[in-house]
Amino acid sequence: MMPRILVIAGPTASGKSDLAIDLASRLDGEIVCADSLTVYRGLDIGSAKPTAEQRRRVPHHLLDIREPTHPFTAADFRHEATRAINDILQRGKRPIVAGGSGLYLRVLLGGLTEAPGEDPLLRQRLKDRAEQEGTAALFDELCTVDPQTASRCHPNNLVRILRALEVWYASGRALSQFHDQHAFKDTPYDALFLALDLPRDELYRRIDHRVTAMLEAGLVAEVRSLLQAGIPADAKPLQAIGYKEVVAHLRGELEFGTMVELIRRNTRHLAKRQMTWLRREPDVQWVAYQENSVTIAAFAAMFFREGEKPPCPRLRSTSKTSI
Repeated sequence: MMPRILVIAGPTASGKSDLAIDLASRLDGEIVCADSLTVYRGLDIGSAKPTAEQRRRVPHHLLDIREPTHPFTAADFRHEATRAINDILQRGKRPIVAGGSGLYLRVLLGGLTEAPGEDPLLRQRLKDRAEQEGTAALFDELCTVDPQTASRCHPNNLVRILRALEVWYASGRALSQFHDQHAFKDTPYDALFLALDLPRDELYRRIDHRVTAMLEAGLVAEVRSLLQAGIPADAKPLQAIGYKEVVAHLRGELEFGTMVELIRRNTRHLAKRQMTWLRREPDVQWVAYQENSVTIAAFAAMFFREGEKPPCPRLRSTSKTSI
């Protein structure tokens, strides 16, 4: 019998952390964070990292395990998350994986493809081209060599564009071919996969509130401290939404008000991309939280006890304005 784990996903600011903590408290669980920023030390405010009080309430894993200058890949996440899940299970606790990185969740639940690993020299050459020719030129090239991956990639998502072109140049094959061949069916867990479903207006309100709260908590000072500590402005974590706009503000490239609006706008766009990704994932149960929190907890408890995962439409939001 495969180990049972609970997975909680959803767009940014949807309440994943609150639901994960709520369920972990009810189910004697521990949380494995599936987030591409909270793994980095010093990126606390802009990553919405769990607070000290939340960590005291429920153990969290995979927080603060890398310096911002050290890369952390999807393969790294799978290795570290697997180790954390095994540790949780051995102690008789229930693993709850929570986060917004769809790629991290996919490789954890479905395994890794055999696509070539990162080639630093090739990656740097592609970065140099992006600086000289612009991201749009590299995206146009990706549309030619790998239209399937390009169709799933935002034209400004340089990280994904570089990765797809890197695979193409290293192997002569499209990244989508590796994905299609593998199909992410290397399943090591029996997973109950929940995703939060919010009305669009409510999600946007939560995003605006989160951005305001981050700025009031000292996001600008956090970024300034990271730069003063020697973290390069082009380090991958500082290219994330919230951080890159503040970097531009500190460089004098953006007025404060413009920076705030850009963070809000870009975060909304991120939320849309996250929802699009999740809708493609198999076996996702969409839930409305907090109004159905008790029912969700009962459903999760039944899964851990009996392994049952029946369709549960009563948990889904009935809103017609979901993002």
